[in-house]
Amino acid sequence: MDLAAIEAVRQLKYRYFRTLDLKQWDAFGDTLAVDAAGRYGTHALGEPLILDGRDAIIAFMRENLGPTVVTVHIANHPEITVHGETATGSWAFEDTVIATEYNVLIRGAGYYTDSYRLDADGTWRIASTSYQRIYESMQSLADTPSHQLLTNMWAAPTAK
Repeated sequence: MDLAAIEAVRQLKYRYFRTLDLKQWDAFGDTLAVDAAGRYGTHALGEPLILDGRDAIIAFMRENLGPTVVTVHIANHPEITVHGETATGSWAFEDTVIATEYNVLIRGAGYYTDSYRLDADGTWRIASTSYQRIYESMQSLADTPSHQLLTNMWAAPTAK
């Protein structure tokens, strides 16, 4: 068992979520192989998303997860199997999305299924990623009169 490779893949997936949530697009892109395949989709977005290549994945995330969308992804229970310079993994995840422009809260959970590759530069990267939802829920924050978003690092400062 290659524990160093397993840990490198674990850190890679954590970095994928952290850089996604913090909108650090260059660092997020570095978690993906150049030819990465992303298979995403939620009921909130409608049709499944088929994104081929690092540039397409980054462009979609940058365009759709801009400053009016707050995301938090939590990943647990990794099951990682290494096969030399490739690996596969499964991750339980939960995500929270606050779409401030639409005053909507989306929550969900499911399992990611990934493949990974050790690239020529010695860095593990995600070669393919997809997920299966267990649930996804959405609520209008207008229906929750007491709701206040007290902190939002993406919001423009307000004048006092």
